[in-house]
Amino acid sequence: STSLRSWVSEVRILSGTLYFFPPTCLIRPLRVMNMSQKTAVPAHKESSSDDRMPVLFVGHGSPMNAIEESVFSRGWREVARSLPKPKAILCISAHWETRDPRVTAMDSPPTIHDFGGFPEALYAMSYPAPGNPDLAAETKRIVRRVPIGLDREWGLDHGCWSVLSRMYPQAEVPVVQLSLARRLSPREQYALAAALTPLRRQGVLILASGNIVHNLGRVVLRGDDFNEPFGLDWALAASDKIKTLIREDRHEELMDYGRLGRDVALAVPTPEHYLPLLYALALKEEDEQVTFFNDQPVAGSLTMTSLLIRS
Repeated sequence: STSLRSWVSEVRILSGTLYFFPPTCLIRPLRVMNMSQKTAVPAHKESSSDDRMPVLFVGHGSPMNAIEESVFSRGWREVARSLPKPKAILCISAHWETRDPRVTAMDSPPTIHDFGGFPEALYAMSYPAPGNPDLAAETKRIVRRVPIGLDREWGLDHGCWSVLSRMYPQAEVPVVQLSLARRLSPREQYALAAALTPLRRQGVLILASGNIVHNLGRVVLRGDDFNEPFGLDWALAASDKIKTLIREDRHEELMDYGRLGRDVALAVPTPEHYLPLLYALALKEEDEQVTFFNDQPVAGSLTMTSLLIRS
């Protein structure tokens, strides 16, 4: 569509980082994912005595998924139905980077429209979920490895609200966001995330939002549908490699993703969309399983692959 083509051709400065979204490439897809290979999200086990909230990593993709019906927005809605109702949500989004970690601590976080070139209907959308200063304070308290600042300026960016507007459209669940700290290494951020584990037993759903494969510089638009499922050969190879490491709990290799070869280097040209995956994996306990959903490539060089972690 015109809005998407405008979006991928803009130069945007987001959270202090310069992103260049070039026009449609002339590269054609070399291999198409078999769309019949789908993994169902298991229904919530009402008889389970496990008091841990599950953990989610979601591939969020285009913010248009917030207002247009898609296979991905349906997937988010379905996974929410399979979960116990959370008391609150802690979101780690690719779209909030700070030098040191910060957590939103206001009563009413604003809806941030951190993108350009989209229809007015998207800018008019608000997600008025309440904040939770108590959860922000508890997050700060339990993470002792590194100080976490309390932030009263940020709000909810589209990596957060575009997904939650589908999962919890009534915006009744309190939400706080935790930033990605630029000064911390992937291993240090993994360790920070692991310290958040006690929140799961307090009814907090931890939602990490990014994209495993995310190279906007190599986007290929075929027609008007950004969500048409196809991937370039290197993107699918990187996706397969990373998913294999996830299935085998090889988190050390995932933290050291710079050593995973050329395909992964193309899939992760900048770290911010990949790092939320490490936050989710750090919270996985030994008796828990990973289920993939929304496991599709789009626009050649992105994947919407999402993970549900639960026992």
